[in-house]
Amino acid sequence: MSEAPVLVADGDRPREGGPGRKEVAVAVGVLIRADGAFLLTSRPPGKVYEGYWEFPGGKVEPGETVEQALRRELQEEIGLTIGAVHPWRVERVDYPHALVRLHFCKVYEWSGELHMHEGQQCAWQQLPVTVRPVLPGTVPVLKWFAGERGFAGATHSGS
Repeated sequence: MSEAPVLVADGDRPREGGPGRKEVAVAVGVLIRADGAFLLTSRPPGKVYEGYWEFPGGKVEPGETVEQALRRELQEEIGLTIGAVHPWRVERVDYPHALVRLHFCKVYEWSGELHMHEGQQCAWQQLPVTVRPVLPGTVPVLKWFAGERGFAGATHSGS
């Protein structure tokens, strides 16, 4: 018996690949500065959910660990070399274009200058976030942050 997706995004839209489609593992970096701000990046032009804000990361390639994929993706996408990777939470999201297993990892140390290699934007955010719209798979993370930080306000006020 397969586990049910935790979050269904845009449930009114058909699922590409049908009900038996393969799950894609994705490494996601939750970069957190000393002041508690976290980095969000926009989805690049030409990609699904273009312009939506998310935590940076990408697909885990065959033979890679989540940590290896995260190191590679953050170097390729935003030009940073990261320090220690702290696995945090896993969230399954059923998007119309893909069924993904998001491996969220906290990162507190990195080197290099932020450089958006794919034409995306970046923003350091606190709760509540001010960038819109936020990718559906990002919303649970904002709720986790709110819980950890004892934040009573809204984490996301719609698109």
